[in-house]
Amino acid sequence: MMAAIAVAAALLATSVPLLADPLTTEIGALDAKVFDAYNRCDLPTFSGYFDPKVAFYHDTGGATFERDAMVDGVRKYICGKVKRELIPATFRVYPIKDYGAIEEGEHRFCDLATRRCEGIARFVMVWARQDDAWRITSVLSYGHRAATATEQRSAAGR
Repeated sequence: MMAAIAVAAALLATSVPLLADPLTTEIGALDAKVFDAYNRCDLPTFSGYFDPKVAFYHDTGGATFERDAMVDGVRKYICGKVKRELIPATFRVYPIKDYGAIEEGEHRFCDLATRRCEGIARFVMVWARQDDAWRITSVLSYGHRAATATEQRSAAGR
């Protein structure tokens, strides 16, 4: 019985929904890699996941249409300050015929100094399959808001 509970807990802790199709599994793994680099401020690796002409739309920060400018924003405003965490239950992937995939979900942002996860936002990323590699061509980051007390407690128990 305890082994079954341990297995169930491990499955629930994964970042990709259970019984995911292969595309969802692949994009989920890519999301984890992109944001591992983001969280570690490994900007050369992070940058490599984006098309040079990525279109990045941020509801409070504006629009950027070039990878280097977007990465510079991460360097200035994120590195050493904030960590991103995917909210697994919100993660969805949809195929785009003969192009790639749409990834959507919600993520929380945790202040590294306080270790509090007080911000939440929705996101959409468009992935293109280019020369046997995946690249993000468009990003929407929107609906930024303060986390509710319940969401903060949930993040603290992660």
